[in-house]
Amino acid sequence: MESRATVLPTQSASEPQSKSRFVRDLFAAVAPTYDLLNTLLSLGLHTGWRRAAARATRVSPGGTALDVATGTADLALELQRRVGPSGRVVGVDFCAPMLALGKRKCDRRQPGLGGTAPSLLLGDALSLPLADGLCDTATIAFGLRNTADVPRCLAEMARAVRPGGTVVILEFALPRLRILRAVYLLYFDHLLPAIGKLVHGKRESYQYLPDSVKRFATREELKRLMQAVGLREVTVRDLALGIVALHVGTKAG
Repeated sequence: MESRATVLPTQSASEPQSKSRFVRDLFAAVAPTYDLLNTLLSLGLHTGWRRAAARATRVSPGGTALDVATGTADLALELQRRVGPSGRVVGVDFCAPMLALGKRKCDRRQPGLGGTAPSLLLGDALSLPLADGLCDTATIAFGLRNTADVPRCLAEMARAVRPGGTVVILEFALPRLRILRAVYLLYFDHLLPAIGKLVHGKRESYQYLPDSVKRFATREELKRLMQAVGLREVTVRDLALGIVALHVGTKAG
């Protein structure tokens, strides 16, 4: 059984409003190198993790999907492949520089998606600009721990999904095996910030990542938070030896 305390604020942002501003400014600063560092720091595995999340949505061709904290739209594009030209994907993010990169990526990939592409909107995960029950699924990849109010974000995602639809959360976790956890934390605490400094020039931007993961909810705590907003049949699946956890819930109704 995991025993970490559920996150909320980081040392850099002690209140919800200041945390939102801190996270938005951080991602705006790292946006130009974000995709490159994602690939380097995950050894290229992040693409497979997002594909697993897209499969877990169970969304079918012609469906409607929402990707929260979409960033540079990698998961939104995976969802677009699943819903096809007759479906619709909406990505929402509150960081304009990240969203601008995502829009350019969607424009480049549009020909390979049958002439369709996700619609990307500037918006807040705590107040999503979508009607109740509009979507067949709502996803968030590596963004939930960055929100200023985790339960509220989950409630908004559940609100946007129709009864019987899915909410899928892909998030970093601490490995369950003690030896692997020790190696992982060594990498996370020392090597990752050093690589971030080498590529981006600022170590502190990538120190936030290990700090936020260690402070975030455990697998079981997150499962309970999902259940509290009306999600049922919540499953948890470890990816990459427990470095990443995939939570899937179905909206009751």
